[in-house]
Amino acid sequence: MNTEYVFHTSEEPRELMRLHMLERIFDAGTQRRLLSTGLTSGWHCLEVGAGAGSIVRWLEQRVGPSGKVVALDTNPRFLRGSGSSTIEILQGDICDADLPLATFDLVHARYVMIHIVEYQRAFERMLRCVKPGGWVVLEEPDFQAARAVAGSEEGRASFARVSDAIERMFTSLGMDHALGVKLPALFRRHDLTQLTVEHEGHLSAGGGMVAQMMKLSAEQLRDKYIATGMVTEADLEEYGRLADDPDSWAIYYATGAVTGWWQPQCGGRV
Repeated sequence: MNTEYVFHTSEEPRELMRLHMLERIFDAGTQRRLLSTGLTSGWHCLEVGAGAGSIVRWLEQRVGPSGKVVALDTNPRFLRGSGSSTIEILQGDICDADLPLATFDLVHARYVMIHIVEYQRAFERMLRCVKPGGWVVLEEPDFQAARAVAGSEEGRASFARVSDAIERMFTSLGMDHALGVKLPALFRRHDLTQLTVEHEGHLSAGGGMVAQMMKLSAEQLRDKYIATGMVTEADLEEYGRLADDPDSWAIYYATGAVTGWWQPQCGGRV
């Protein structure tokens, strides 16, 4: 099973910076979704693709000493120092990790499934871990929503070409750049119920956090974008200038987020 994290060759300080930016932008929404499940003390939670660990540490506070948080990551390099009696850090891939069956009250992943070719199999692996009556919360990007709506003509044209390169990069790896919008159908196919479905476009001015995060991503993935044949160095420079221009506005991507209740006795199936 092919899981290819496109940032795996990034320099550690720059990747940690990007992850911290992502946390500052999106943690509030993630926390709101997780709380909507009824998350409380004593719960056992699985965080798939734990990244820099902010949600893991937040979950630790919510479940208390009577709960458990398992943080799974293919490279838990940024989770050092996160261990406690409540947190268990595991290195591995959700596709083949040896996880206990029907154990977790809550399973969550954010911007993880897009890096997995057989994401439906990965989803099934997650469901095996959820206890009856437990919850699954997934948040994934939808890059087909990307568009520049204000800024220089050159910047908007380069933005479009970089967006095409992002699509080509994921497609060449066998991945789905628009996975976020396909999550509701995935949940329905496996008979999860009580679905909450959100699709958020992150309209950002140049200089804003989303624009700066995506500029940093483009710098880290420069060689991969150029290798698609869709963009040039000049396009990437223009993309960066647009991300810095306070008069520009763009949707760099949207996020599809789905919360669902897992109850096999009510028809749910892996």
